Amino acid sequence: MISRRHFLVGTAALTLPAPVFAQTAPRAQILETMKRATRFMVEKIAYRGGYLWSYLPDRSRVWGEIEAYKSMIWVQPPGTATMGHLYLDAYHATGDDYYYQAAAKAAEGLIAGQLPTGGWGYFVDFAGPASTRRWYETIGKNAWRMEEFQHNWGNATFDDQGTGEAIRLLIRIYAEKREKRFKAGLDKAIEFLFASQLPNGGWPQRWPRVKNGGLHGRPDYTGLITFNDGVIHDNIDVLLTYHQAIGDQRILPAIERAMDIYLRTQQPAPQAGWGLQHTMDLKPAGARTYEPAALVTHTTASNIEQLLNFYRLTGNAKYLAPVPAALDWLESVRLPASLQVGGRQFPTFVEIGTNKPLFVHRRGSNVVNGAYYADYDPANTIGHYNARRSIDTAKLRRDYEALKAMLGGVASKDSPLLKGRQPLPKYVLAAVEAGSDKNVVAGKDAHALVATLNAEGWWPTRLNATSHPYAGPGPKTVAPGDFRSTDVGDRTDTSPFEVKDGPVGISTGTFIDHMITLMNALRRAF
Repeated sequence: MISRRHFLVGTAALTLPAPVFAQTAPRAQILETMKRATRFMVEKIAYRGGYLWSYLPDRSRVWGEIEAYKSMIWVQPPGTATMGHLYLDAYHATGDDYYYQAAAKAAEGLIAGQLPTGGWGYFVDFAGPASTRRWYETIGKNAWRMEEFQHNWGNATFDDQGTGEAIRLLIRIYAEKREKRFKAGLDKAIEFLFASQLPNGGWPQRWPRVKNGGLHGRPDYTGLITFNDGVIHDNIDVLLTYHQAIGDQRILPAIERAMDIYLRTQQPAPQAGWGLQHTMDLKPAGARTYEPAALVTHTTASNIEQLLNFYRLTGNAKYLAPVPAALDWLESVRLPASLQVGGRQFPTFVEIGTNKPLFVHRRGSNVVNGAYYADYDPANTIGHYNARRSIDTAKLRRDYEALKAMLGGVASKDSPLLKGRQPLPKYVLAAVEAGSDKNVVAGKDAHALVATLNAEGWWPTRLNATSHPYAGPGPKTVAPGDFRSTDVGDRTDTSPFEVKDGPVGISTGTFIDHMITLMNALRRAF
């Protein structure tokens, strides 16, 4: 995942840690290091302008979130669009047109892989439909815990901000110089965003909806109202970006409908929270087989934060009204101290009606013989999806009280929603957050990064996230071992997992992190 310097929804800039200036390299060294590292990525690693997440040095194996083909580029951050944003940041930091052209190549790669509807899947496979189908039927189908990759829906996804990040890049690069080569792709993407908004104001995880999209005997969840991974508020952010850069009379009504779905989907007290997904009659729904139909604490906390943001955007007190009941519900499901683990005080899932915590488990050793299930037992929960969450309800309540004390006009005085057209921020990326990409290594300071770029032009990174190569379909017989809390099952499971002392390789996320560190030093020290 990527932190941005400027969240349009929140209207507040992120506070960045001050770089270590005591060992800051000279400006010429920073510029030369940035350029050499970028040349390597653009001229040696990029495929049709796009990027994956990780590469062995000889490119014999490559990965996005899971193992990929060399004919692919990854859309999901920190992938191709994120690299495009980085290059635009570097262009603004240095004035060097090489970075702008690198960003343009990334944007053109995304446009070349854009679906006819205007959105994107998790990746683009330039080898064509047969190659994509083979990938889904082998690597994707056997990734036990990666259910979003087990079926080729053939449509676009908003999951993990992939489509949103791609649209933001097209907005940003078109706004930079108004080059016509980006206009058609941008227009198609914006039309996709409007067309995919549900009549109730929400967005689904995937669009358009397909028949027979369910997995493992469960109904298809991908067309439901989706809060999971911030789908709706990320799309609001994209529309706000477009509102600032370009403008469209449809934007404000679309944003208002989207904000109001938060009000409509909140469940009644005393369980005044939200689920990951909601049905069209506004009830919480299940999603992947390890996401039961339940109320969800971290989603509820995120939705509270968004309601506070909506008040900052609009000054309308209706967005503050649901917050106290939601906070009261969160406090009512706080785990007893004996069940809290690692500072995580709340269960992820809460049973509708009873307010009991639900804990998710699995049995078996692969996607063929394994299954997920939920019960009330807190022992031996799955390891790849945390059973507990850390939520600062006291801070949320303080933020609520502070906003409540403000007049609406004061709270929204800096709102991009009300200001309309204005220049976009010159710098977007702030950091690579811990997320799905486990191979990101944070840089210490500019001096160290100058010294550690190797002769070929990349920062050697220990790839501690790997996966089993595809070894055929999983057997029906459960393999020996305990896979209840592991990231990966038996040797036929192609899900990624962490190892100690993995091979040294090339990490896109590490490159992004190190370039951000160098740009911070360049901008602040000189």
